[in-house]
Amino acid sequence: MKAFKLFGLLGIFVFSLVAQTSQAAIGGRVLDSRQKPVPGVVVNDGVNFTVTDKNGAYTLPADGKLCRYVSISVPAAYRIPVNEYNLIRFYQPIDAKNTSKSYDFVLEKRDKVSRKFNCLVFSDPQPKNDFHFVRFFTEAVPDVKNFLKTIEGETYGFVEGDIVSDALHLYPLYVSAVSSWGIPMMHVIGNHDFDLEYAEASEVDDWAEGYAEKKYESYYGPTDYSLNIGGVHIICMKDINYHGRKKYDVRLLKEQLDWLKKDLSYIEPGTTVFLNVHAPLYKVINDQPSREVLNILKDYNVHVFSGHTHYHKNEILAENIYEHNVGAVCGFHWIGKTSRCGTPNGYMWVEVDGNDVRWHFKSTGYDINHQFKIYKPGKFDTQREYVVANVWDWDPACQVKWYEDGVLQGTMEQFADIDQEYARSGRVNIFRTDHLFRAKPSKTAKSIKIEVVNRFGETYTQTVKL
Repeated sequence: MKAFKLFGLLGIFVFSLVAQTSQAAIGGRVLDSRQKPVPGVVVNDGVNFTVTDKNGAYTLPADGKLCRYVSISVPAAYRIPVNEYNLIRFYQPIDAKNTSKSYDFVLEKRDKVSRKFNCLVFSDPQPKNDFHFVRFFTEAVPDVKNFLKTIEGETYGFVEGDIVSDALHLYPLYVSAVSSWGIPMMHVIGNHDFDLEYAEASEVDDWAEGYAEKKYESYYGPTDYSLNIGGVHIICMKDINYHGRKKYDVRLLKEQLDWLKKDLSYIEPGTTVFLNVHAPLYKVINDQPSREVLNILKDYNVHVFSGHTHYHKNEILAENIYEHNVGAVCGFHWIGKTSRCGTPNGYMWVEVDGNDVRWHFKSTGYDINHQFKIYKPGKFDTQREYVVANVWDWDPACQVKWYEDGVLQGTMEQFADIDQEYARSGRVNIFRTDHLFRAKPSKTAKSIKIEVVNRFGETYTQTVKL
């Protein structure tokens, strides 16, 4: 009898758990524009993952204490949905009070899946006030519009955080400005995109009282998400652990690494992956357990796009992981027209053709061939006898050669120093860049030509008269 009672009580307990789980679960369907089901679409609630069945249906546990959004990883065979401002809309907020709501998505099927597309990668637009925004609106916005006219094929925008500089009231102006480019825009959250009054959601007990990502999410959606374009799997993640009042750590939380593992479990090894974060990965991996991200990515061909530093730097993190720490749209906080390393204000143009990925830094106000700058002898304070070149998109596969009066002299010597233009801006925040090169001309030299050959075999030259 006692055993029976125990079994009965256990049954009631199990039933209660099932009922609670069922009550918490959410679901919906993914359909195409003709109302036909789309099977095999990866769906997640920020913690749990599943795929749509043959009817386009899915269910997820969606614990209301952990999950705020349901998102789909849009398949490459379908267009990325956008709202009226060209912000991508791959998500829906979860309504914990409406347990009967169906979270449905409608996708437009492509006539043909092309493996060719472009990305424009922007880091740190970061206006803090009206003056900054006017510069963004009059310098960066028209430059992008004009550049878009010169490239062919589908183009997408990646914004690597610090959309504004703690001035969240500028979000509407920013959104209106970038919508004019007419391309789908995806974002990651930067340390200046959090509400100063709060800590991030993972450190807040009651979201209803406010959390630091709330304003950002109201415009751009969840901070960790993925989608697919052509043959590329694109991931965007938050790597700022925000404690409130501008206090933060640069790291990926264990829960995020678990999310990343689950997301990539649906992606075939060898696939090209674009990982977008705010702080550069080479800084993140100095933290444990964040370093685990290298192991998670080991089976893929990875390009990491990041910002935060306000300089331009290429880092090869592993044989399969190449990081582009992209020079800022705002340079160094809209003071002058360069980032801390002397790279002009600007953004990156990425061309994708299957697994072939090519990139070029696009300087605001210059054409795409402006890939380095030259200082004549006497113009670089610490190198007065040398001609100096700042080659901002340099990596170990590049060659920097020099000619004196038309005669090849060999390769220039690489060195690290403070870029002269940045030094003269009056900023006290000093940074030594290593994409500087020097050569000492003879006293009789009349002209110096510098030739930069990038990893793609493309050649850029400039000649200066002495």
